[in-house]
Amino acid sequence: MGLTISVLDQSPIYPGETAEQAFAHTVVLARKAEELGFRRFWVSEHHDSEQVAGSSPEVLISYLLAKTNTIRIGSGGVMLQHYSPYKVAENFNVLASLEPGRVDLGVGRAPGGLPKSTQALQQGSRESASLTDKIVELRKYVQDRLEADHPLAGLRAAPHPAQAPELYVLGASVDSAKVAAGLGLPYVFSLFINGDPAIALQAIQTYRQSFDTSHGSEPQVILALSLVVAESEAEAAELAGKQKVVKVRLDSGRTVTLGTREQAEEFGRQAGESYTIEEQDPWIVKGTKEVVREQLLALQRDTGIEEMIVTSNISPFEKRVRSFELLHDALVEVKAEA
Repeated sequence: MGLTISVLDQSPIYPGETAEQAFAHTVVLARKAEELGFRRFWVSEHHDSEQVAGSSPEVLISYLLAKTNTIRIGSGGVMLQHYSPYKVAENFNVLASLEPGRVDLGVGRAPGGLPKSTQALQQGSRESASLTDKIVELRKYVQDRLEADHPLAGLRAAPHPAQAPELYVLGASVDSAKVAAGLGLPYVFSLFINGDPAIALQAIQTYRQSFDTSHGSEPQVILALSLVVAESEAEAAELAGKQKVVKVRLDSGRTVTLGTREQAEEFGRQAGESYTIEEQDPWIVKGTKEVVREQLLALQRDTGIEEMIVTSNISPFEKRVRSFELLHDALVEVKAEA
């Protein structure tokens, strides 16, 4: 069984850099991913952040499509809770019409920001639809399958591309796996957010076991993870050592993963309820290309997956690029051994 690699880039803004530099790095990395033969290149959605530049994946995707030639470009993901499914479908149908067969539409379940940005994004909205309902509605518009008895029957999300965007559900829990399975949609488990391989395995098994094939599709699962490949074990450990996963747990039962303790504290303050903060080392595949190769193959054996989408938020940028080059070399060696 082969192993396909894709790339997720969050356009990180490192100390001393600007958002303009972060986006320039994303463009370079997309071109490098295409050059190295990776399958897809996805960008994320974050709001009101000084650490991450990408707040509008649709806009960034359009630019990256114009700057590349063959690699699939997509969202990892659009935070659908904030938006009209109809408008999201229109946006991605435009992209798919501009670059047929190259557009992925990953839909995320997280807010992508702090409570104030969520309030601003949803200002004026009175809609009470659940996220699952919104995903169902989005698929109807993307696939042009609005029922005859739908309240908006006859409406189409123009333009109508020859190849519709491919729709993916993103998540980091068993519950999100159940949602994707129930809808018969491809699923991406974000191990770099959850950080627990045991839960990842449980989510993937649940997804496969409960997948609804009545929609005419088969289970398709991708594992998203953090990765650092370097010339030596010591260098890989140093590059990965500064990263942290910070979770804020609200008294209402909600848990949100953030990049820094300061963000977690601000989230708690903006939420207006009591909270606790848990800070932990992230789960990262790291090491030399030989070590990383063995770790990835072990993950593949454990999960039975065929594709991983990796993020490598390390600095300086040259080391980030080199990490992907070394990853490519490791995969070439895997194919040679096969």
